[in-house]
Amino acid sequence: MLTDSSLEKILYGIPRLTLAVVGDLFLDRYLDIDASLTERSLETDLPAYQVIGVRSYPGAAGTVINNLAALGVQKIHAVSFIGNDGEGFELRGALDKLGVVDSSRVECSPFPEFRTPTYTKPMLHQASQPPREMNRFDIKNRTPLPDRVAEKTIRALSELWPEVDALLVMDQVSEADCGVITRQVREAITELGDSNPAKPILADSRERIGLFRSVALKPNQTECLKAVGSSTTRPQSVEQCAAILAQQAGRPVFCTCGEHGTLVVEPRAPLVRAPAYPVTGPIDIVGAGDSASAGLACALAAGASLAAAAAFGNLVASITIQQIGITGTATPDQVWQRWREIESAPTPTV
Repeated sequence: MLTDSSLEKILYGIPRLTLAVVGDLFLDRYLDIDASLTERSLETDLPAYQVIGVRSYPGAAGTVINNLAALGVQKIHAVSFIGNDGEGFELRGALDKLGVVDSSRVECSPFPEFRTPTYTKPMLHQASQPPREMNRFDIKNRTPLPDRVAEKTIRALSELWPEVDALLVMDQVSEADCGVITRQVREAITELGDSNPAKPILADSRERIGLFRSVALKPNQTECLKAVGSSTTRPQSVEQCAAILAQQAGRPVFCTCGEHGTLVVEPRAPLVRAPAYPVTGPIDIVGAGDSASAGLACALAAGASLAAAAAFGNLVASITIQQIGITGTATPDQVWQRWREIESAPTPTV
């Protein structure tokens, strides 16, 4: 599945890749709080947490971009729509710091009511304990985007399609047609997939993974079961649901199953399970799926087999989940180091 030679081929190919990411860009804003400095508010008598540091990163589709950049992709085109606000300014700055991102197709909203989607994550730091994430504050758009926004997105994808080695589609916003991947955009992506079936398109969607056609799909177990409509009255396994999704999409499905690895299901082909790689110590699974998507897309674009690509995505995710209180990434050196640890580990006895 994944071997020294296949891993070397993937990592050799990544620096030659040009990829595009279309979808919902969020700002991930971390507020570092020192628990020892907490004060009592005179006005409300509630705890007043003291922020000692603010960290901003590209989130959602930006998490994938972060991971692609860390893996060494030569050029990344971002296609998205954000607000004309302070969060949008921070987000653009975070993208620019990566150095390999073309954000010229990230449109700035002319609508004052549309704000840049933002996850604000307070992180409580206490002595002798790992940082703990407190209640998150979310800013999302809940109003359908105008058709002209979708038309600009479609035009940008048409321009980029001949230039890129693969396209990643990140549908993060739960409310229908309120994010970048509207029905119109989804239909246009289907047309791109039909126009060149050999060029990888990988779609990840929180709520609508079952509506994509002519592209590879990357749901988790919950999304896979929900998309097919599995219920207690008509129970179906995740393997059956993944197979149905693959038939509907006409492309492979990579269903992530946590510590049980990734199911790789092709239309009219036997199911394969790519292994997960065990880790020790504390873990933070936030962004694990996005790091797996980045690794998976890179491997596919570099010419890896479906099973090897899924295993490579799992390998990348096994590194990022060990990074606590941050949107994790993995560099090629870290990937090699992790692989050597796995290869040198003793084989368990029965």
